[in-house]
Amino acid sequence: MSTRRGEDLALAHRLADAADAITLSRYQAIDLTVLTKPDNTPVTDADKSAEDMLRSLLHEHRPHDGIVGEEFGTEGIENQRYWVIDPIDGTKNFLRGVPTWATLIGLMEKSDDGTERVVAGVVSAPALFRRWYAFEGGGAFVIVNKEVPKRIHVSAISQISDASISHSDFEGWGGRLHPFRALMDSAWRTRAHGDFWSHMLVAEGAVDIAVEPSLALWDMAALDIIVREAGGRFTNLDGVDGSHGGSGLSTNAALHDYVVNALRAPQ
Repeated sequence: MSTRRGEDLALAHRLADAADAITLSRYQAIDLTVLTKPDNTPVTDADKSAEDMLRSLLHEHRPHDGIVGEEFGTEGIENQRYWVIDPIDGTKNFLRGVPTWATLIGLMEKSDDGTERVVAGVVSAPALFRRWYAFEGGGAFVIVNKEVPKRIHVSAISQISDASISHSDFEGWGGRLHPFRALMDSAWRTRAHGDFWSHMLVAEGAVDIAVEPSLALWDMAALDIIVREAGGRFTNLDGVDGSHGGSGLSTNAALHDYVVNALRAPQ
């Protein structure tokens, strides 16, 4: 690992530690404040406090990097590098006391040709006692209950009849809903693990396909690098690589083209 990439990853872990301290302290708190955003999704005081802390740390340690965050918007996006943060992915779970929520932190870099790629990512789920991370060319890892990191890899399943699919719900599918239901019918098993958890299960090889029809950049950046470094593919539903496509599809790579074709909306 290069010195710079090592410093980036170390900072990402430090950011995750800071977020964990805030989110865990507010998880299941009886005085948790919950508001509704303009898009009708909930936000808690923990979401805002965690992102505010992450931004402060980035201003201190990476003053020349930009930031894209779910709660407080974009700054410095024209810079060569910017951090993409979701303080709590799975806010609805968080506010109801369901432990499946996480802080997502990704670092995006721009190439000379203008393309962008995620080069480091951390997904920290303290209520699940898990943290996943990856950096470009270095593989993907999971830490369980603060033990020694374990390298993870996607499955080798190559037939849809043997595959396990995870999703969130049936909202936002539009014309793809019927093809998606048909895809699920053809699979060995389907479960709605939801949010980041579905994609991390793909990275670990426990699930073969994770799919969500409508996602923002901050929902995907950290997932993207971890799935890829675990040997999988991360694209939108049309098969376009990366986390800018508005939807998220993680697979073990072997099934990816099949799933993209299966999810095409009827003309």
